[in-house]
Amino acid sequence: MRKALLLFLSLMPGLAFAQAEALENPGTVSAVQDRAYRLNHELTLGIGVLPADAYYKGYFAGVGYTYHFSDSFAWQVGRGSYSYNVQTGLRSQLENDFGVAPTAAAFEDEVQWMVGSDVLWSPLYGKTAFLNRKVLHFEAFVIGGATIFKLNREGGFRPGANVGLGLRLFSSQNVSFRLDVTNNFLFAGARRIVNVPTIQLGTAFNFGATE
Repeated sequence: MRKALLLFLSLMPGLAFAQAEALENPGTVSAVQDRAYRLNHELTLGIGVLPADAYYKGYFAGVGYTYHFSDSFAWQVGRGSYSYNVQTGLRSQLENDFGVAPTAAAFEDEVQWMVGSDVLWSPLYGKTAFLNRKVLHFEAFVIGGATIFKLNREGGFRPGANVGLGLRLFSSQNVSFRLDVTNNFLFAGARRIVNVPTIQLGTAFNFGATE
């Protein structure tokens, strides 16, 4: 009996310490907050630029419709853009100083308009505080699809594969803003592939979804 009492008394400090530690650190609990905004039918109006060609810069206006199957998967059913092209100083110099004809082959790959369709995958959604005054909700997505280009040359229809990244900033349930940065691999024939990057900033109007 005395030995049992002594053993109990010797274990008391350890038990008390373990109990206090358990009270101070009851365990870690984590939770994933649901999205504040959901999308269904999306109409996008945007403006953008074709920045890469050395002989011209294209400034385009575009429209597109996207159907969202879920929070992470969507199909941009159709998109179309018309480009207003401006000659660069390099082209003007080649024409004026070196007599290069405006119909030279190097100048015949200007994009006049383009239409396409894409799949969107949105693996990232989050929110952040802006100046500790406003909570901003955003998502990032991956773009993959196909584009048909109309070039300024005669019969200049060319297919291309489109890949890129996008970022969406939500303003409300019905309005958000999109930044799409893509690169089109334009199949120009004779084993020739031309890169046509696009940068588009758009306003998206969302219908048919609830918070």
